[in-house]
Amino acid sequence: MAQIGKRNSLIVLHSTPHGIYLDGGDHGEILLPNRYIPKGTSLGEALDVFIYRDSEDRLVATTEVPLAMVGEFATLEVVSVNRNIGAFLNWGLLKDLLLPFREQADQVYVGDKVVAYIMLDEKTDRIIATTRLNRHLSRERPPFKPAQPVPLLITARTPLGYNAIVAGTHVGLLYHTNIGAPLQVGQRINGFVSAVHPSGKIDLSLDASGYQRVASLTDRILEALKNNGGKLDFDDDSHPEAIRSHFEASKKAFKQALGFLYKQRRIEFTRPGIASLDVREAKEGDWKPSTQKQ
Repeated sequence: MAQIGKRNSLIVLHSTPHGIYLDGGDHGEILLPNRYIPKGTSLGEALDVFIYRDSEDRLVATTEVPLAMVGEFATLEVVSVNRNIGAFLNWGLLKDLLLPFREQADQVYVGDKVVAYIMLDEKTDRIIATTRLNRHLSRERPPFKPAQPVPLLITARTPLGYNAIVAGTHVGLLYHTNIGAPLQVGQRINGFVSAVHPSGKIDLSLDASGYQRVASLTDRILEALKNNGGKLDFDDDSHPEAIRSHFEASKKAFKQALGFLYKQRRIEFTRPGIASLDVREAKEGDWKPSTQKQ
């Protein structure tokens, strides 16, 4: 049976002047309008389509791909507000997505970008959005392990840091002390699990810990040098946001990695920037780390 709010592979049954009808199983025949029919489509062929309801509450299909499907979290822009029913979000389809007033954690305005969960309304069987996110996060104990890389979706700024949805299932916290530059609500970023407490709370970081962090980042720096002719405009004076954008690391971690590579004589500082050095045997007079405590 075709699933509303999901991608489905449906068989072409017959054509009409308005489009072709697909086999929706228990939902009956579902129209794919002419504008979405792939060139060369034939009867009996299976098409990959998204199913939703049109303005007249009829099930229709489209070959367009929405920004999010039922059961997913996404950052969507408010494009209009109807004072009687709620706001409408751009989710990449011809028909905008309704965010009812009852499903708004905070009032939204045109131009806002909100983190929303896409769901089927139990009463109407229509696809709607909600910004009451906690209802749709897992209450099971998090399955994550310390230092595990995870995708994050930033949902809110708090006095302690930023709340983030972890791998689309749980919520965790990025502390301000572990962030080198401000983040934006709705931003997607890769991070790491720092700890999972007995209570189930998750601490997050934007960097792996210890040597694992430095080793991984040094490899990326060396690869970037190789791809850029042995020179980069980045060094320990670079702006944190620029470092984050290019290397997905904090400035602190980046400086640690540069220090490691410098001690290994893999790079030199060109001020500004860095350049790669050939790995060679140390010779008399070469710089080496001091063995005396400062």
